[in-house]
Amino acid sequence: MKKKEIQDLKSKPKAELLNFVKEGRERLRVLRFDLAAGKVKDVTELRSMRKDLARALTFIKQADKQEK
Repeated sequence: MKKKEIQDLKSKPKAELLNFVKEGRERLRVLRFDLAAGKVKDVTELRSMRKDLARALTFIKQADKQEK
C-alpha cells in the first residue's frame, strides 16, 4: 500500500473498515487455497493482503480507543 492509500484507509469510517476486513479475509482465504493448489505464482500478494488487514484492524482499534 502506498502512503496515500493508507491515509484513505485511515480516514474511512469504522463500518467501511469492518467491511474491508471481511472482504480481505475472504480474499486471503481464496489465495491460500489457490496457493495450495499451485495456482498462485506471486506469493507477495498474500503478504501484502495480510499487512493491509493488519493496518485496517489497527485503525479500527484506534477508533475504538478514541470513542471511549
